[in-house]
Amino acid sequence: MPKRLAAHEYADGLLAGNRVRLSQAITLVESTLLSDQELAQQVMNLVLPHTGKSVRVGITGVPGVGKSTFIEALGLHLVEQGHRLAVLAVDPTSQRSGGSILGDKTRMNQLAAHPAAYIRPSPAGKSLGGVTRSTREALLLCEAAGHDVIFVETVGVGQSETAVHGMVDFFLLLMLAGAGDELQGIKKGIMEMADALTITKADHGNEQAARLARREYQNALHLFPLAPSGWSPVVTTSSALTGAGVPEVWEVVQQYVQHTQANGYFQQRRQEQNLHWLHDTIRQTLEARFYAQPDVQQRLPAIEQAVREGRQSAFGAAQELL
Repeated sequence: MPKRLAAHEYADGLLAGNRVRLSQAITLVESTLLSDQELAQQVMNLVLPHTGKSVRVGITGVPGVGKSTFIEALGLHLVEQGHRLAVLAVDPTSQRSGGSILGDKTRMNQLAAHPAAYIRPSPAGKSLGGVTRSTREALLLCEAAGHDVIFVETVGVGQSETAVHGMVDFFLLLMLAGAGDELQGIKKGIMEMADALTITKADHGNEQAARLARREYQNALHLFPLAPSGWSPVVTTSSALTGAGVPEVWEVVQQYVQHTQANGYFQQRRQEQNLHWLHDTIRQTLEARFYAQPDVQQRLPAIEQAVREGRQSAFGAAQELL
């Protein structure tokens, strides 16, 4: 195991914009070792006053929609505008082997090489919505390191996307045109969460299909009740290859931020998210500590076997262990 530094060394390096210290600190919060978790919390406490100053954008979409290509195009636009961008790209984890591809850095060559951009791929593990347990902490660490725009890219494989929606300010849904009935297979819940949709790959003769899809989605969104933010979702078309429509997506994000800051929803939502993170962390910590108990570890296999064979109910077995 690599040598650990003192908490203030991680924090000082982070606040100075040191990318190596940022990566090391994220590795700490991702660690399941108790000693690392304790050190990570010390680091978090030191940097917390320097967080919260970014715009947090969740980006999701079905596989094949071109998330990485789109993020690179939008990211390059942002860094050229003087922003410092961090991308937390969550990769699918194999349920069979536990391994993940972690290929997002290789799919965003130009952005990864840019000094104002930081890309951190991390395995989704068992987390719902393709968001790792430590994504929230990584987001705050990136803010402390001076990144003023944070993208959280989810795997977009039909799992609950509420996890990423619960940690960002703006939720962007990427869609494809010309894939049959435009509204088939789109979960109403994800559509309701979206603050904007963009129809990707509007190029090479696909422009008309993209415009048609845009109209259909915009009409569908009008059927939903107005969100608590008071914001009406916007549908755009874009091409990561030609760059057409990419700056407009960021303009929509800025309009949303201005709108929600003016009506007080932006800050209210951040406060609600902080409370959600508190209760979520309590649940995760209790579960981890429960399974770490020697008595539970000793008795669990026999009780699992009894439940598997129908000799004991799952509820009764859980009560016995608890």
